[in-house]
Amino acid sequence: MRATGKAQNGKILIGTASWSDPGFVEHWYPKKMPAHERLGWYARHFEMVEVNSTFYSIPDARTVERWCAATPNDFVFDVKLHQLFSFHSTQSKLLPPALQRVASTDAKGKVNVSPELRDAMLDMFVRTMSILHSAGKLGVFLLQLSPAFSPRKHQLDELEPVVSGMGDYSLAIEFRNRNWVVGDQLKSTLDFLRKRDVGFVNVDTPPEEHFSIVPSDLNEVTNSNFGYLRLHGRDAKAYLTGKTVAKRFDYDYSKDEIEEVAERSRGLAEEAKAVHVVFNNNNLDYAPRAAIRLRKALGQKVPPPPAETPELF
Repeated sequence: MRATGKAQNGKILIGTASWSDPGFVEHWYPKKMPAHERLGWYARHFEMVEVNSTFYSIPDARTVERWCAATPNDFVFDVKLHQLFSFHSTQSKLLPPALQRVASTDAKGKVNVSPELRDAMLDMFVRTMSILHSAGKLGVFLLQLSPAFSPRKHQLDELEPVVSGMGDYSLAIEFRNRNWVVGDQLKSTLDFLRKRDVGFVNVDTPPEEHFSIVPSDLNEVTNSNFGYLRLHGRDAKAYLTGKTVAKRFDYDYSKDEIEEVAERSRGLAEEAKAVHVVFNNNNLDYAPRAAIRLRKALGQKVPPPPAETPELF
């Protein structure tokens, strides 16, 4: 979807996938900044963030309350759902202690996901994140599916328990297996999401036809309240062979590429009330740098670089 000349309808919120990646700490934040001050400093530069730590654990209520206290009233947190819900193999140690004691596991300590365990986990997850909702700071829940979740082995109906468990909260789904979004399957996938008011996560990825790389030419809004765009970088070798997350998404967007992302964001904003644009190219400080450049390209106000870190821009 390209900009069509229609009036931009939605506000474009720009941020990064996490605010505490090691590369950010080393290269982006002011030197020796205490960990508890980073989120507040991040929120001076961006209006939203995607919480990544929740993919690995459910934070305690006091932690979420501190997030609220550290950010302005209109700041938005998108929250990644725990990996238990996304068809990734999950070690029992990543569950809350109360569920570790009752979860069934295999010989390697991986959880056998039963409906009862899933529902209990979802209840605990949503209850904790309701703190953000009460503060008016909860944006969208993100379900990032495993590439192993494929049309050959799975059905979209398998997502129903999580979709229905979200209740009235906003949910977006990122498919990591391209076979859900090519050929005849694309319409079925989008219809499934639209009927349930679930958002489709559009992506920026390498131009490679690997099963784990969803194509970048999709610009779909399946819930008119929000559009979602996640940017993973365009280096196919890094994406497919990187041994760490930072290596997989090791990519520094150029000025021309940022302009492409700006045009794409405007197009999505013609169809949705808000657009969430998240940079996941999280090696070094590439993500916050790119996010600030995109804010500038869209004419959004950004604070000047602080004196102690002139290399930011």
